[in-house]
Amino acid sequence: MGKSGSRSARRPRAGRASVSNGEIAAMLDELADLEEIAGANPFRIRAYRNAARFIAESSRSMIDMLAEGRDLSSLPGIGKAIAAKIEAIVETGRLRQLEEAKKRTPEALARLTHVRGLGPKRVKALYDELHIRSVADLKRALKAGRVRELEGFGAKTERLIEEGLRDITAGERRTPLMVARRTAAELLAYLEAVEGVTQVTVAGSYRRGRSTVGDLDILVACRDGSPVLSRFVEYADVGQVVSRGTTRSTVILRSKLQVDLRVVAEASYGAALQYFTGSKAHNVAIRSIAAHEGLKVNEYGVFRGSERIAGRTEKEVYASLGLPYIEPELRENRGEIEAAAGGRLPRLVTIAQIRGDLHCHTSASGGQMSLRALAMEARKRDYEYVAVTDHTTRAAVAHGLDVRRLERQIAAIERLNDELEGIVLLKGAEVDILEDGSLDLPDDVLESLDIVVGAIHEGFALARRRQTERILRAMDHRCFNILAHPTGRLLGEREPYDLDLERVMEGARDRGCFLELNAQPARLDLSDTYCKLARESGVKLAVSADARRKADMELMELGISQARRGWLERSDVINTLGWKSLGRLLRRG
Repeated sequence: MGKSGSRSARRPRAGRASVSNGEIAAMLDELADLEEIAGANPFRIRAYRNAARFIAESSRSMIDMLAEGRDLSSLPGIGKAIAAKIEAIVETGRLRQLEEAKKRTPEALARLTHVRGLGPKRVKALYDELHIRSVADLKRALKAGRVRELEGFGAKTERLIEEGLRDITAGERRTPLMVARRTAAELLAYLEAVEGVTQVTVAGSYRRGRSTVGDLDILVACRDGSPVLSRFVEYADVGQVVSRGTTRSTVILRSKLQVDLRVVAEASYGAALQYFTGSKAHNVAIRSIAAHEGLKVNEYGVFRGSERIAGRTEKEVYASLGLPYIEPELRENRGEIEAAAGGRLPRLVTIAQIRGDLHCHTSASGGQMSLRALAMEARKRDYEYVAVTDHTTRAAVAHGLDVRRLERQIAAIERLNDELEGIVLLKGAEVDILEDGSLDLPDDVLESLDIVVGAIHEGFALARRRQTERILRAMDHRCFNILAHPTGRLLGEREPYDLDLERVMEGARDRGCFLELNAQPARLDLSDTYCKLARESGVKLAVSADARRKADMELMELGISQARRGWLERSDVINTLGWKSLGRLLRRG
């Protein structure tokens, strides 16, 4: 038993954890931000971020592990120093190092890291180059056109910062969808157990599958006398009760996420769900159709005069307007209503249709699973195949494989496939696309692989034309199959590189190549709008978890949510195919 586990094992515990994984992760992330602004050791900063990511996505609470006597330093990405910090947070609800970092950093400067288009590196640049110490300073610099003149910024970044400033001025704080999902799952389980509750659903941008959410809108149907509203404000993670009413209450969780709970009558549940799911633009269009038909639509139902003619289910609401049911992910007023009216709605891809994952890493390069562990994890998900796509040698940070190590891995995969039943390991590699468009492996090795995933890991700042030509030249290689994380974006951290993506899509279609929808929460690359453009351009996608560890395999669900927002059907996603059909597709003739 580790020392950190032994002390917390004696800690009394009543009910569920008093400190959530989300709170612990938020503290470590904030510490990383403040340390980065201060110019601290980048390896320490990366360690905080990796630990925060692991904790936020972990299916087990840190407090449970400590109560069991688990040594947290044995967990992936968590060393003894970070394990001690986690224990301190669990025991006291505070982190001394974070409090000290806050004292060293002006509060307004720290706030700037939450502005869309900025991050710690850019905040530090603004501080160093323009002496910006507050939101007011930043607004003045933007108005004077000084921000776009800084290296690494430009007009596009300037516009993003301006939009981000409007968000935080309005008090909006966005939460990554994956973090919101874990928070919502615990809260829903808690509410569903309350006496008298019959239905519970999270609506809003969460239900539409947006990559980030501003708050959680929860609808509840219950029998008379249910104590659901009082139980809601008593939830262990509530940090502040904003309002308490007879049909609606609002709280802010300790993670700073706002949650609104509305109690809705069964007869109106579908109408309320449609209304509060949004989007606003979709609902405006729906009300316009209703008005044309002499009807009124609101959160209580669909009315003809004073008579409610629909509202118990969402299907009833849409049917009353002469429309088929429209999936929540499509409700952005991007043509879904016209498609519904014309019988052209897509039959959206589902997680059950996925037959395998085409981008995963092992302990050989940047991951934590052995070949066998990866295969077993894929088989648990009823996959038919899973691709081993470790980095190649240019990815020094990930200890990329050189030719000799890759050849040994290929031989090991072939031996393991002889033993395995019900799953096939595909021989692959995530190969670097060099600045001249060549690939970071010799042709004879590329030809021995089942799948080649090409990616850009350096040279992000190339001019638009050069970056586009670089990718097209890589796709010219007869072994090239999939372009990984095509725009290179890291949400809230790095903007997409300048790229003519429409031309890349045309090139992929003409060459028999594919683009990836990378499901990592920090990427979700391609965006939903680009997924829709790919579909319209006739380009098929691979939805991939880019998994490093077992828990990452769950990210396929996040990728499918993004695919559905992009109107993708089963036929648009190549890893809905069985291995024989997919293998023929990958051979490019």
